[in-house]
Amino acid sequence: MIKFSLTDYILVGLYFAIALYIGLKSKNTENSKLQYLLAGRTLTLPAFVATLVSTFYGGILGVGEFVYIGGISSWFLYAFPFYIFVFLFAIFFAKKVRESNFFTIPEKLEKTYGKKVSAFSGLMVFLLITPAPYIFMLGVLVSLITGIPFAYSTVFCLIISTVFLFKGGLNADVNVNKYEFILMYLGFLVIIPFCISNIASLPELFSLLDPKYLSMTGDYSLQYILVWFFIGAWAIVDPSFHQRCYAAKDEKTARNGVLISLIFWFIFDTLTTITGLYAILHFNNLENPVYAYPMLAESVLPEGIKSIFFIGLIATIMSTLHSYVFISGSTMGNDLFPKIFKNRKSDKDKNLFTQIGLVITGVISLLIIYLIPSVVSMWYTIGSLVIPALLISVISSYYNGLQIKSNFILTAMIFSFLISLFSFIYGNVNTLDGKINYLFGIEPMYPGLFIGIIIFSIGLINKYKFSE
Repeated sequence: MIKFSLTDYILVGLYFAIALYIGLKSKNTENSKLQYLLAGRTLTLPAFVATLVSTFYGGILGVGEFVYIGGISSWFLYAFPFYIFVFLFAIFFAKKVRESNFFTIPEKLEKTYGKKVSAFSGLMVFLLITPAPYIFMLGVLVSLITGIPFAYSTVFCLIISTVFLFKGGLNADVNVNKYEFILMYLGFLVIIPFCISNIASLPELFSLLDPKYLSMTGDYSLQYILVWFFIGAWAIVDPSFHQRCYAAKDEKTARNGVLISLIFWFIFDTLTTITGLYAILHFNNLENPVYAYPMLAESVLPEGIKSIFFIGLIATIMSTLHSYVFISGSTMGNDLFPKIFKNRKSDKDKNLFTQIGLVITGVISLLIIYLIPSVVSMWYTIGSLVIPALLISVISSYYNGLQIKSNFILTAMIFSFLISLFSFIYGNVNTLDGKINYLFGIEPMYPGLFIGIIIFSIGLINKYKFSE
């Protein structure tokens, strides 16, 4: 357990109180779907950057776990691929997404490919955007700080992070994100000077570390590295990117906002990687790497200052948590429930469905936490299974020349997911010496992505063959 002074507890309590106040006071001017789901499409550039940066960087304990295990290679595997795909999203998709004037990815796919593709994509989006890793991390932090059992702390964090979404919608989400954006940077700007003072200067840090932690690729296999590269394509299909672009006030704001956000992510990745390297140097053999950042703070930060770093961690996680819960809920409310309850399609009904979706999202996320109790494993598993199913359909939907018949795209999506899922299950059932043993030694993402591309290519050939 982390040792906090009374001042530390007061500051953390104040953080939660202010976040709740900002969220609960955020009101919608009208009870419309546009206002509730997209804040009336009024996001300015500063608001867009603050909400996108904070929303897409919630896995802070997972980053600490990754850096502690792999050193600089974690940046190369986890951050660098995202930079590439974020840049591609900004150049080729951001303006098109905003111009489309839709509300969600499944809604766009329904317009392009029909209701069946939309329904299946809604399920995929729901899985991809699960807030489970962020509930897990926030629960870990609260449990460390307070001593509350982990099971109770996760439920507490879920409730306190999402209660303001029921009335405020995206407007409340964005307003709280602005507050959290400042705090996430402040936390790491506070700890690094203390690491320099108490552990080693920056030049000494790099000279004292085992060279294996300074290797760009570490000791990971090329196949594993490439899987993480393709997981970087998450940025292309991530609903938070699309939702923020849909909510931007215009196309220019969407494109420039994504590019500016990329700069801020690079700065934050630099801060988190350096902090993780200090944890490696300071702790010879940390039993659970997910505690790398919290235990480093416990070791080097004095009382009163310690809470500022923990508030930064909490804000980083919480910003993504409530954003992902809202996106999951809106996917249910806007894309899944209306297909079941076909006679209830008014804005009021869809807002109610979204609120019900918030509750269902929370319950499912708690179940996922107890099935996969590792942040990195959650990212890797979900990304490997879902990204192959979504990538081709989302990319092609924005370019007429790539659009094929809906039966081909639906078949490609379903088989991509099922083949990846089969490979994943096979590898985990047929372990070898306690290690996962995938079929032919191939990671699950590859067969799913391969079969999807094959089916899509057949559809593309069919399209141009019959158009001649």
